[in-house]
Amino acid sequence: MEITAVYPGTFDPITKGHLDLIKRARNLCAHVVVGVASNPKKKPLFSLDERVAMIQHELLEQGLTDVRVAGFEGLLVDFAREQNAKVLIRGMRAVSDFEFEFQLASMNRSLAPDVESVFLMPGESFSFISSTLVKEVAILHGDVRRFVAPHVLTALQERIAHIRTERGIGKKTGEL
Repeated sequence: MEITAVYPGTFDPITKGHLDLIKRARNLCAHVVVGVASNPKKKPLFSLDERVAMIQHELLEQGLTDVRVAGFEGLLVDFAREQNAKVLIRGMRAVSDFEFEFQLASMNRSLAPDVESVFLMPGESFSFISSTLVKEVAILHGDVRRFVAPHVLTALQERIAHIRTERGIGKKTGEL
């Protein structure tokens, strides 16, 4: 059976941890769709189109041309059905992720009993990486190049510099 999986997230920005999970999902499923959630509630640093483009660029760089990327709004289970997906890939970095992921998986199962949640753990070197942490460290002038691809690093630095300039914030402060 050829199974399609959706790996959803905000990906603001995509990290090497995300990429690790995409590769793991690709090893398990015939088709993988990276579902980029609009999620304005999280106040993303990058627009939906920018995040989709960053992921497409990274997948091309990695030779993962068989992985599709699509932005979406609304319920994840509706997007999964649109993609004919039977599996939702969720990353589990630490025990602290479990409660939220369990709740989410239960709700998704209630809404779409035909779609299964599969939890994958990233490699040890990526287990602590999150987009939120990467952004925080970058805002505070920390070196995040180990956690993101070079083109993502450039986009992140440019966006942070632009926001600082726009808001008249000095280079040494970490606040945006």
